[in-house]
Amino acid sequence: MKESSNKVIVGALLGVSGLLMAISTLLIGQDASLQRVLDFYLLDGVMSSHYASLLAGFAFLAMAILAMLSIKKRKYQDVLSAFLLVISIVPLLTLLDSSRWIADLGGFPAIGSGQGIIKYAALLALAIHFLYAEKMTLRQQHVLQLFPVVLVLLWIGGMKFTLLEAQGIEDLVRSSPLMSWMYSIWSVQTASNIIGVYDLVALSLLILSLQFKRLLLPGIAMAGAVMLTTQTFLFTWPAALSGETLLTSGGHFLIKDLWFIANLVLYYYLNNSDQKTF
Repeated sequence: MKESSNKVIVGALLGVSGLLMAISTLLIGQDASLQRVLDFYLLDGVMSSHYASLLAGFAFLAMAILAMLSIKKRKYQDVLSAFLLVISIVPLLTLLDSSRWIADLGGFPAIGSGQGIIKYAALLALAIHFLYAEKMTLRQQHVLQLFPVVLVLLWIGGMKFTLLEAQGIEDLVRSSPLMSWMYSIWSVQTASNIIGVYDLVALSLLILSLQFKRLLLPGIAMAGAVMLTTQTFLFTWPAALSGETLLTSGGHFLIKDLWFIANLVLYYYLNNSDQKTF
């Protein structure tokens, strides 16, 4: 992949996702997930969730604008990195809150809460790349971009073997022309198990691709298919979109997978270039 193509794809993914997140966050106003962030940082008495949504919305808007500007002018990457760091680190630290995890399932991330927060690791990896790529080896850069993708596939893929997750994804799968047929052949749990096996195979190929480059394309293709299929739910799952807020909180959960596609694009580029930056 050429450097220019790589920059356009990554910039566009961040731009589109940031813009959609910005508009819907600003329209949603008071939001339970933002209230939990305020509670974690003990800011409940200092800042209202409405004001927090304004800050979050404008942060995503800045991310979208800077991502698009950075496609043509690299000087905007440093500012973009600053916004990506804040946007990712603030929610990621709330993973220290036990409410983000399901203790009786061995510490799996809670559906729609812990799982959604983990996805911010993708933005953190991109921010670190923009800031410190020149000081890192290509091997370190490979690991950096793979880590968030492997992390989410491991945890979310692992959860597919639990009844809680199997039931949690049922409405999504039933709404999808690409996946609903699975329930005509297998039970809800068996179908979820098969999806989980797919996720684990994809992450295994990605990890092995660090050593065996011939597995690079199969690993990226399988992992990328997971993220692209998730985006189709935006149009098939009724709870993803809203006429009032554009994206619902469920839509936010889905659109974040575009960030992992950006990780995969950058990982592919780094494997086919001697350069460590773009």
